[in-house]
Formats: sequence, structure tokens, C-alpha cells
Amino acid sequence: MDIILMLIPAALVFSVVALLVFRWSVNSEQYDDMEGEAHRILMDNEDMIPTPKRTKNNLPENKKEDT
Repeated sequence: MDIILMLIPAALVFSVVALLVFRWSVNSEQYDDMEGEAHRILMDNEDMIPTPKRTKNNLPENKKEDT
């Protein structure tokens, strides 16, 4: 019975720490580019990594289309 009194607070502390680490990783943009990192591991050359698709609203400043 005494072990329960130690395990419950330890589990609560562990879960709070895990939640804080998860929130930090989300806020520091660790999960933004999941596909690029997966390709980067598999490919030898940086040239082979696919670039994100560009839409009309997502063009760089110097390449905007005339409307």
C-alpha cells in the first residue's frame, strides 16, 4: 500500500513533464515539415528533396504573377 502513495505522485509528475516537453516541441515548430525530413533521410543529394508546391498566393515576392 505504501508503494501506491509513491507511484501516484511520480506518475503525475512524469505526465506533466511529458506534456510540457510535447508543448515545447509543438511551439518550436518541430512538426512543421514532416515530409521534407523524411525525404532528407533517404536521399543522398539535397537536389533530390522535393520542394513544396507553390500556389498563386504562395509565390515568392520577385516572381508574383501579374493580375
